[in-house]
Amino acid sequence: MGFYGEQVVPRVINVACGMKEARPLRERVCEGLSGRVLEIGFGSGLNLPYYPPAVTRVDAVEPSDVGWKLAGKRLAAAAVRVERSGLDGQVLPFPDDTFDAAVSTWTLCTIPDGIAALREVRRVLRPGAKLHYVEHGLAPAADEKIRNRQRRFDPMQQRLFGGCHLTREITVMLTAAGFTLDEIDVFYEKGAPKMMGADTLGTAIAP
Repeated sequence: MGFYGEQVVPRVINVACGMKEARPLRERVCEGLSGRVLEIGFGSGLNLPYYPPAVTRVDAVEPSDVGWKLAGKRLAAAAVRVERSGLDGQVLPFPDDTFDAAVSTWTLCTIPDGIAALREVRRVLRPGAKLHYVEHGLAPAADEKIRNRQRRFDPMQQRLFGGCHLTREITVMLTAAGFTLDEIDVFYEKGAPKMMGADTLGTAIAP
């Protein structure tokens, strides 16, 4: 990845994804979690303050050593046990039916093969367990002008932000990976340009 990708991008993401506008969304995503939870794209641990007491353990999948280092203070203050248990969301090192729930917050935009990662998440979730997520992606079909801007800017976005895509369709990816869509909320994130803040928040059920 080089110096920029390894050292700079994780720090930029820590700041950008730690803005106060994202906090209520993280709280919504973590609501109702319990038991052993898988979090893909753990980053710098920005979800940790929002895990409810019913969560007994978090297995964090995070490829960036810098991101994990930036999580240090949050990990030390966390009320829940957290283990860095994997580096690649596309190949998870867990047996089938391991987890009671999974979490993904603004992660699927960056994983090279997002559908492969979601299939892995589905595999390691117990039948009937839920993936809780908030992800940005392609704007709603009614906003074709925003979609066109996203398509034009997407190559630059990937270069600037470690492979982040603007044009992925989250619900399409979830169904392609075998999930059943549950709750869905589609909106533009407060404080973000529409091109970068077309969010989908909800839950999806593993069969």
